[in-house]
Amino acid sequence: MLLLTLGPRVWPRLSQLKPGVLLRSSGSETLYVKSRCLSGQGQPQGPGLRTRLLVTALFGAGLGWAWLEARAEKERWRQQQRTEALRQAAVGQGNFSLLDHQGQPRCKADFRGQWVLMYFGFTHCPDICPDELEKLVQVVQQLEAEPDLPLVQPVFITVDPARDDVAAMARYVQDFHPRLLGLTGSAEQVAQASRSYRVYYSAGPKDEDQDYIVDHSIAIYLLNPDGLFTDYYGRSRTAEQIVDSVRQHMAAFHSTLP
Repeated sequence: MLLLTLGPRVWPRLSQLKPGVLLRSSGSETLYVKSRCLSGQGQPQGPGLRTRLLVTALFGAGLGWAWLEARAEKERWRQQQRTEALRQAAVGQGNFSLLDHQGQPRCKADFRGQWVLMYFGFTHCPDICPDELEKLVQVVQQLEAEPDLPLVQPVFITVDPARDDVAAMARYVQDFHPRLLGLTGSAEQVAQASRSYRVYYSAGPKDEDQDYIVDHSIAIYLLNPDGLFTDYYGRSRTAEQIVDSVRQHMAAFHSTLP
């Protein structure tokens, strides 16, 4: 305790001082100094600010993790329901026998053990088919960039066998991806493959140059390594959305393996 020598005129002022104030005399001047050490004496000390912030942050992180886990579980359930519904639709159940763009015979069994993204279109398509094939290629390339994921085989099946022979398919697919496989065949073979995946197509009227447009379904099909139709993606789906979907299907498929 600091002892101070005070003049008689100073004492009456002591009653006016607030608690926690020390008086210090220096010469003829009197100074009032607030004591930081005494200001908290006699009061209970609660948790520090850092402790409270840490507890709040941990609580918030726990809530966030629980929300994300619930959301992921809901998405997995939704995906399982969608997959089951697609399988019950019996899409892609039949076989097909076609020729690839190198003239080699191909059937559905050739793709067992692979993930496949398949698109039906035609080489004379002015815009939609090139756009959808470009999107398909972007998906394949993004998945290729992830070494932990299996390769996806891109497949393009023509719905215009009258013009899209082996040579035409070979010229066309080389502009997209080195592993893009073009498939063609007779009118009956193409019709059989299209019916298997419930693909609609119809050739329009010919113009003066004998050119025509083929109206057809627009969808990219996903097949799993068991050869089963797993999902499909329309024009509104972006490459990034398709990549995310394929990843989820891969994870779900591999989780069921022994």
